[in-house]
Amino acid sequence: MQSKRARLDRFISSHTQIPKKQIRLILAQGRVTVDGQLARDIDLRVDQFSHIVFDGQVLQQRRACYIMLHKPVGVVCATKDEQHKTVIDLLDGTDNSDLHIVGRLDLNTSGLVLLTNDGQWSKRIMAPDHKVAKTYLVTLKNPLSQEYIEAFAQGFYFAFEDITTLPAQLTIVNAAQGHQALVTLYEGRYHQIKRMFGRFRNPVVALHRLSVGTLALDECLQPGQSRELTPQEVATI
Repeated sequence: MQSKRARLDRFISSHTQIPKKQIRLILAQGRVTVDGQLARDIDLRVDQFSHIVFDGQVLQQRRACYIMLHKPVGVVCATKDEQHKTVIDLLDGTDNSDLHIVGRLDLNTSGLVLLTNDGQWSKRIMAPDHKVAKTYLVTLKNPLSQEYIEAFAQGFYFAFEDITTLPAQLTIVNAAQGHQALVTLYEGRYHQIKRMFGRFRNPVVALHRLSVGTLALDECLQPGQSRELTPQEVATI
């Protein structure tokens, strides 16, 4: 899923079967444009989204796509599934085959899901060393207390993986009732939030992702709806 960059002469040669030795002359003759500009440098680097035209023939015309989706409960984060509707099934358009999911949610979790065809962008978001914050609204069966806040801030040891989770932020919502919390994680362990609350024997009733990094789920999107990100949103996250 990573965005591969290649030298322009190699790209043209691989797509036209013209020997690379001849590409230098073709470029010098002004027969190639990249993203609407004449390209004369054989060392020019192009990627999967470069618009490349040779002698009027489009060799590549792919557009980077960035989508936010309000995932409902009961929909799986997968490209194909024989039993359940997938997030891809919810998208408008006829061809979403090159999209992949940036940070999956399980079947019973709702909220913000990002999809893209830009592997470098998704890698930056999901790379563990980047520690991109992800915030969830969690509804619990039993009330919460200060003890939860302190425990989440310290991290939990998971013996099965032999790891200690990174410090997480927990804020109790509506302290009078105390059955909801905002939880911000900086990593993505398997069923991490449910396992953390499991230490208190407090079952998670509902889990909803509100944001990834600085990007919050659009309040105008109803469950199952999606929209493309703006250039500003793509850049900020």
